[in-house]
Amino acid sequence: MKIVRITLLAGLAFLLSFCGQAPQSGQTEETTQEIMLSDSERGFLNNLASLCGKSFRGQQTYMQEGRESWDHLDFVMHVTVCEDNQVLIPFHLSEDRSRTWMFINENGKLRFRHDHRHEDGTPEDQTLYGGYSDGQGSAFEQYFPADEYTVDLLTDTLGRQWNIILAEDLSNFSYRLLYAGEIVFQADFDLTNPIQQ
Repeated sequence: MKIVRITLLAGLAFLLSFCGQAPQSGQTEETTQEIMLSDSERGFLNNLASLCGKSFRGQQTYMQEGRESWDHLDFVMHVTVCEDNQVLIPFHLSEDRSRTWMFINENGKLRFRHDHRHEDGTPEDQTLYGGYSDGQGSAFEQYFPADEYTVDLLTDTLGRQWNIILAEDLSNFSYRLLYAGEIVFQADFDLTNPIQQ
């Protein structure tokens, strides 16, 4: 009985000795490291992160005729969370603080999502919609066609796309919503004059 117990302990120690070792042949580096964004997507995320800790005022600069105007509302974006794989930007419309823009490295693709929450922090019914970068952008512009989740959530036949555009001198941030390639809404934020907190 004693010999069996010693043998089992020796076998367990042998197995544990392999935990945490470098990958064996046949494993790729990709399976052990985080999947990287493209250079343009990484550059874009880094440019957003350079604004971290700052807040900026904006305004509606275009609203398609027939849509409810937000021109009378106060627009403020707060760049609050800046990590290697995500930048979070709460966007306030006057007293409405339900929205956060999320830019996330998701499996090596840049994903843009709208996180909508009630005042108590619980998610709204329509939340986390957005899309993945289409790969056509740059360190200053990224284009996000609606993803499958968004199309299902919004029962969407509008061909939504969000374009986020930074001026190359980082003086302006533009948020544009398009339907079937046609702009329906745009907000612009002045990055040259952060709000003093």
